[in-house]
Amino acid sequence: MGLAGEAEIRGETSRMETIHTVEWMKQVTRQARAEGRLVGLVPTMGALHQGHLSLVRAAQQQCKPVVVSIFVNPQQFGPNEDFSKYPRRLEADSALLEGLRVEYLFAPPPAEIYPDGFRTYVNVEGVSERLEGRSRPGHFRGVTTVVLKLFEIAQPHFAYFGRKDAQQARIIRQMARDLNLDTEIVVCPMARESDGLAMSSRNAYLKDDERRAAIVLYRALDAARQEIAAGERDAVRLLAVMRKVLNAEPLATPDYVEIVDADTFEPVSRLRRSCLALLAVFLGSTRLLDNMLVEEVEGAGSSFRVSL
Repeated sequence: MGLAGEAEIRGETSRMETIHTVEWMKQVTRQARAEGRLVGLVPTMGALHQGHLSLVRAAQQQCKPVVVSIFVNPQQFGPNEDFSKYPRRLEADSALLEGLRVEYLFAPPPAEIYPDGFRTYVNVEGVSERLEGRSRPGHFRGVTTVVLKLFEIAQPHFAYFGRKDAQQARIIRQMARDLNLDTEIVVCPMARESDGLAMSSRNAYLKDDERRAAIVLYRALDAARQEIAAGERDAVRLLAVMRKVLNAEPLATPDYVEIVDADTFEPVSRLRRSCLALLAVFLGSTRLLDNMLVEEVEGAGSSFRVSL
């Protein structure tokens, strides 16, 4: 280990270190834990935007050091999905993280994560088979497998995920609980563009007309929000409101429009406890996700708080 590496482990320099190997990443965070420091992890696939950076900032409020991983995980892409064209911008991403004074960037090559002969996968049954799992078979097996590996490698006390991928966050929480992992899952609020579009690396795929049309996801959710504020509690009627808005946009092709229990991800007929309104919509060949959290306000009768 060089002097620069030793100083980095002790937190004596603010310059970010980029790590490419599993063994060195383990050594760095093992040392941080031994010194009693809280390790935070923000797992990403790169092409960073302000949504990712908001997760980094949340991590920095609790942890030092913070590790951001960038790994385009081949195991979570289906055979007809966009793995080969998924944006890869490591240099630009690194500059953004440097600007936030992130301590460590973990950017391993695929062979570090999936060495020859790799045969072990993680599957969370039940909730993984619905919605995204139904539309993208095998997707969540790839997600949970790589996230568990990242947790083992980086050994974080806290790991930060965005609510845009609500089903993914729920599944990762289930995995962490079921496997008694020593990592607390922190789910952070949605990050949106100024016109309401949920921030996503895949927004870069949108053509100009598709980008203009993409705000229809937010408009559909907002229409349901207004109905809830006016007293509507029937999920079927709320779904009809969202579908009407989506169907009015010629460039939008819904994959699914659902209102589900936020814990089980089973469909609900009426709003109760905590629910999610979930959208998956194609704009051309680009598939976008968005959601709205609806939470019952305790002690306020049938009053609900909505988070977009």
